[in-house]
Amino acid sequence: MMVSLALLLLGALAAVVAPRLVSRADWPDREPVVALWVWQCVVAAVLLSFALSMTFSAAAAWQFVRGHVFASAPHGVMEAYALGPNGPWSAVLAVILACGGLWTGAMLATEVHRAHVRRKRQRAELLVRSPLMPGEVPGIGSLVVLEAERPDAWWMPGAAPRLVVTTAALRRLKGRQLEAVLAHEQGHARARHDWLLHCSAALANGFPQIPVFAAFRDEMHRLVELAADDVASRRFGRLTIALALVELNEERGVFGPCPTPGAELPRRVDRLLTPVPRLTAGRRLRLTAAAALVPVVPLLVAFVPGLRALG
Repeated sequence: MMVSLALLLLGALAAVVAPRLVSRADWPDREPVVALWVWQCVVAAVLLSFALSMTFSAAAAWQFVRGHVFASAPHGVMEAYALGPNGPWSAVLAVILACGGLWTGAMLATEVHRAHVRRKRQRAELLVRSPLMPGEVPGIGSLVVLEAERPDAWWMPGAAPRLVVTTAALRRLKGRQLEAVLAHEQGHARARHDWLLHCSAALANGFPQIPVFAAFRDEMHRLVELAADDVASRRFGRLTIALALVELNEERGVFGPCPTPGAELPRRVDRLLTPVPRLTAGRRLRLTAAAALVPVVPLLVAFVPGLRALG
């Protein structure tokens, strides 16, 4: 039972402390891809801590669970975990954590279903506004041009993802700005940012009181845009993509004296126009490796008693 409580406390501590530590760091805007990886590792560590805590609590509460969990363990390993009678608390904790796991799965399924329904509706609207020619089959990654007065461009994910751009955007974007915008959207598609957004939204909506999940959702929305900006800027230059963002959004009020609350576009443009040197390759590698070790911590907590028994 002590291992289960230690894992529970570890997950709770990471859920509260990790968002504060990452938010105080000065490097995520410089390396959004590394920051995305760090956030995924932190959330994985939190979920793994809770899952392992549930497993050991259930093993302490019910003999048949204990038998399955330690079925292939060498002699003496189960005794090292002291899974004797612990009153009703182990069963209660296991049930609560199991309900949390089921709720997480339900929220993720709901989010994916909503996204599917939304994409299906958008595709139906797209066919009405831009019908296929006789014999035409929509190809993967095909470009669709829509007649519209509002400049815009977006990537529509799915089984046959499509890149959509409006005629107003074609008129406003100059030189290589259109290519930069398309590269930005293709960066989202190649990195499968839509799945990151689905997962982060499911966790934040399912557990709004847990700080790490709310911060995970907010940071995913911000960092995926920065990462896609960097993809475009590496090919076409920071000034090109910055000007393209201004051309596409200047009529929406985000650059005025009273910008839209929470608008990230001005900050994205400032970041592109006033670049800060990237981290060194060595520091990027160290951050990536350190983040990969974060989910290992709950595994160590879980397996140390067994390893000691074997040693």
